Order: sequence, then C-alpha cells, then structure tokens
Amino acid sequence: MKSIFKPLGVLIFSMAVSLPSLVWAQKPTGFHVLADYPIHSTGGWDYITVDGATNRVYTSHGMQVNILNATTGDSIGYIPDTKGVHGIAIVHEFNKGYTSNGRGNNVTVFDLKTNQVLKQVDAGTNPDAIFYEDYSKKIYTCNGRSKDATVIDAATDAVVATIPLGGKPETAVSDGKGHVFINIEDTAEEVEIDATTYKVINRWKIEGGEEPSGLDIDRATNRLFIGCGGNKTMVIMDSKNGKVVGKFPIGGTDGVAFDPQLKLAYASNNEGTISVVREISADKFEFVENIPTERGARTIGIDTHTHKLYLPTAQMKPADPSAANQRPQQIPGTFHIVVVGK
Repeated sequence: MKSIFKPLGVLIFSMAVSLPSLVWAQKPTGFHVLADYPIHSTGGWDYITVDGATNRVYTSHGMQVNILNATTGDSIGYIPDTKGVHGIAIVHEFNKGYTSNGRGNNVTVFDLKTNQVLKQVDAGTNPDAIFYEDYSKKIYTCNGRSKDATVIDAATDAVVATIPLGGKPETAVSDGKGHVFINIEDTAEEVEIDATTYKVINRWKIEGGEEPSGLDIDRATNRLFIGCGGNKTMVIMDSKNGKVVGKFPIGGTDGVAFDPQLKLAYASNNEGTISVVREISADKFEFVENIPTERGARTIGIDTHTHKLYLPTAQMKPADPSAANQRPQQIPGTFHIVVVGK
C-alpha cells in the first residue's frame, strides 16, 4: 500500500502551536526495531498484553496464548484451549489472568504463577477485547456479535452484568474513577458506562473517525486516544464531555497504546508502521513520526516500565486474485513478535 504520509502533511494540530512546538515536533523518538521473537507454530493472532511487573508477554495465537520472557523472548509456557482467543487481561491482586475466547463464547481464567487453567466463564457471543477495570475490580469483555459487554467479578469469577451497547464493541478502557469507555466500531461512537451501576450514561459520536478499534487513555488529563482504522485517523477525545480535541492521520490501525510517562500515544498500523502522537498538554498535541515495523503488525502492547512496544505479526502469502474475498494466508512458522524501543 502506498504511504499516505508527507513530511509536512502529518503536522496536523487541534489548535495553533508556537514555533518551539514546531521544532519539538521534528524531534524523533529514537525508537526502532530491537528484536524479533519467533513463535514456531501456526494460528492467527489479535491482541497482545505486556505485564511489566513480571516481565512477561502474553500473545493470542490461534487456540492458545503464548507466554514469553519480555527481555529474551524465551518461551515461558502457554494457556491451552482458548478457542479463537482475542485478548488477555492480567489481575495481580487476585493472581489471575483472563482470556476472551471468540469461538468458545467464554473466558478462560488461569493462575498467573503456574499458568494452570482454573475455570471457564460464559460470556456473550464472540468476546473480543477484554480488560480489567481496577476501580470496581471487574473484568469486561467486548462481545462483537451479541453487541454487549459481559462484566465478571474478579474476586469470584461470577458474571454480574450484561450491558447492551447498541453496536459492535471493540476496545475498552477506564479512567480509574468509575467510568468505562468502549469504542463502538459499526456506529463510530464512544460509549461511557458507569462502573458501579453498569449503565450506559453517555454515547458520543466520534467526529472525524470511522470504524474505531484501538483505544487507550491518559488518566491524568482524561484524554482518550482512539485509533480509527476505517479512515486511518487517530481521534483524541475529552472523556468528560465527548469533545474531540485533536485528529491526526495514521495507518490502518487495530491497536493503540499510551505511555503515561513519555506522554506518547502509539497507533500500530497494518502497513508496517507505528504512528506516534505526543501529548504536550490536555488540549495540545503534535504528530511525531512513523516508526517502521513490519507489515501486518496491527496490534500493540506496551511495557510502561521499559517503554518498549511489542507487536505480533507473520509473513503472508498473497491472496489468489482469482478467488473472491480470499484473505492472505499465513506462511507456516513465520509468526513472531516485533520488539520496538531505544
């Protein structure tokens, strides 16, 4: 795919900026590909989760989750029988991990120390993204086909609520103060949920964004970073009122990560780049650069301890032009994790 980025075209701001800010915007991060961690087995992939506290990387891979040492790439183990796994959530407080199994319509609960499966919990239809809401101590799954969210009590693993969302949910985050935010892909909306009552309290149109997928938040400034793959745009939204405060061109993204220390938002793009946006203040942002990665590396995990980024991908065979609607096929044995940092 031909790049849409031009040296001057990427400098799009939500408001007027001063000359010092323009000079700063030209300074790159210095990030580049540091390593590739091979995983020699077949299977598709989706989300990847990095646990900086234990130096582990959890990556969805077909019907299992592979666990790697974040520093060396060595295999630590795997979580089996996670049918069509999409995402992984880590909860140290209860020594448990959770996977969203899209084909199984359930959640696998596993022991963080032993990696042993503890149980499976029923969810909605095709649970996709999953995350731990630390304010209420609940697990949320975004169920793509049933268009709702399943809420699981992390202390008991009991389902405590099912929240209708009125569209196909993608990624979810929380502000740590009792509010959950979920991208609704097919309606291009941001939904806000009260984490105590499990009720939808706001529904905002993502102005200038299509097919929102990746999502992260700066809890200090209440800013949502929304990766919209439909029109290749990062939309920055005020989580208090739904106001759009910034928009930047990116690539065909499926993942967004925010580093609260560096104040950098990253969008992982299928074209083989990471688009970087810096938060200067709550209402002032700048495009920094596109970091080369590998084609297909469309989801991203961040280690906020080391500031490294981890992206799963594989080499693909080209689709047969004579076959209608055929997707590219993975070349067996080429699945790996791209590590990016300084």
